[in-house]
Amino acid sequence: MRWSQLHIPTLREDPADADAASHRLLLRAGFIRQLMAGHYSLLPLGVRVRARVMQIIREEMDRIGGQEFLLPCMQPAQIWEKTGRIAVMGEEMFRLRDRRGSEMVLGMTHEEIFATLALEFASYRELPQFWYQFQTKFRDEPRPKSGLLRVREFTMKDSYSFDVDEAGLDASFEAHREAYQRIFARLGIPAFAAEASNGTMGGSDSLEFMCPSPAGEDLVARCPSCGYAANLEKATSALAAMEDLDSPAAPARLDTPGVRTIEDLAISYGLPADRQIKTLVQIVDGKLTLVLLRGDHPLSDQKLVDATGSAMIRPALADEIQAALGALPGSLGAVGVTDYPVIADLALRGRRNLATGANIDDVHLTGVDIERDITVTVWADLREVTEGEPCPRCGTPLDLIRAIEVGHIFKLGRKFTTALGVTVAGPDGGTITPIMGSYGIGVERAIAVLAEVHHDDAGLTWPVSVAPAEVTVLLLSLRDDAAKTTAEELYASLLEAGVDALIDDRDVRPGVKYADAELTGIPFRISVGSRDLADGVVEITSRATGEKERVAVAEAVAHVRDLVASAG
Repeated sequence: MRWSQLHIPTLREDPADADAASHRLLLRAGFIRQLMAGHYSLLPLGVRVRARVMQIIREEMDRIGGQEFLLPCMQPAQIWEKTGRIAVMGEEMFRLRDRRGSEMVLGMTHEEIFATLALEFASYRELPQFWYQFQTKFRDEPRPKSGLLRVREFTMKDSYSFDVDEAGLDASFEAHREAYQRIFARLGIPAFAAEASNGTMGGSDSLEFMCPSPAGEDLVARCPSCGYAANLEKATSALAAMEDLDSPAAPARLDTPGVRTIEDLAISYGLPADRQIKTLVQIVDGKLTLVLLRGDHPLSDQKLVDATGSAMIRPALADEIQAALGALPGSLGAVGVTDYPVIADLALRGRRNLATGANIDDVHLTGVDIERDITVTVWADLREVTEGEPCPRCGTPLDLIRAIEVGHIFKLGRKFTTALGVTVAGPDGGTITPIMGSYGIGVERAIAVLAEVHHDDAGLTWPVSVAPAEVTVLLLSLRDDAAKTTAEELYASLLEAGVDALIDDRDVRPGVKYADAELTGIPFRISVGSRDLADGVVEITSRATGEKERVAVAEAVAHVRDLVASAG
């Protein structure tokens, strides 16, 4: 590669709208350009990084027996209707009609389509199967931001396992977990596995692979002692048991004029938040539902979704609440409520002598016994963990870490194979419905995470495993025939030695070449200038460490080859 022939449009100033470091640097270093919000073009250097990332993923998928497919992006809506996900995906799914009026969608993921291919399975002897692809996905992200971290069009490596039974799925899940750990280690991404919600995917267990970063939009509860980690949407903690006084024979009325919040009741009437019942009113699948938590505990919206199995949830409006319960927010409670479902957080189970709204404006009740006075429809873990709460495994205070999700693996169960009618003949001649797993890595997001992790004030610092080239030869003295000849010979010898080299042969000042070499982040560079050549040497620099060495020209290629091998 010759810099003079490549399109590498580097920028000297930070783009005004680039918030994350990866967004700023990938734009400045000429790896990407934005077409519109959430849609990016990858330029030549970006394409080379993408190819290297994909190759590492491909090698590890093949290592566990994966078979590569390529499925359509545009899909008939009918298949998504069979699994019920076309409604669940809502506005994030791009939809269109063809010239015949048939409803189509742009694939957000490919569980339905891979399961359709699995209809050709005949016998349990064909299982397990690991299928994967690299394909473009489309999600109508409402707030695309931070460059490649949150986009509407992206490449995903998505893979799917098909097994005879749960034991087989456990083995497939573990194989992918180990493969993902190897992938992220080879890429140079310091990711760790955290328990996560399955969300719209359904199924049971799932793990997210998280990379700590200030640019992350996820919070992960992590134990510094035992290694427990879970996305805040899934995390739990070991709360200390509350010592409650016995409740009176029945709840007592307490007039509370002007009280509208948990804090108001605590300050004005000496009722601590942890002795109050917080009552939230939600519309779940069109039905008004009461959600109860301890007064000092926040609700996790995703936990409520998981507990109800519904993504169609919104807070009730004031007029809806008043029509149903007879009071406005601030005086709400579930005592005596039997006409509407009541979902209560597990931290309230067995609690006595608590305070809650009376469903009369400016009135509360005290002495409430949960088991006696409230008809709970469903008990569930609903609260959001806060920093410092005890780890559920070992009791050590939990840390909350901001992180970026770089991969996600799911145990899907039989949701998709059942909906689409996938069956195989079992060993006894009966029919078996295969069980599935789903496993994803966003390729461009991985590139962005690499840029978040590997950069300094001067620019990017790519690991050798993913860099667009391994070494740059900087010709600093373009008018010096000896320097020009030496640079060209080094470049040719590097290529011959199997080193992926780029030569900066542009007719620009040395300062520009140095700045661009730092900005683009290629791991090593050989600087060829008249002054060093007078001593028979060139300068070799490690981009990541800044370490410089003066090496004899005749030894430069072998030296760089060794540096690349040791860094890889």
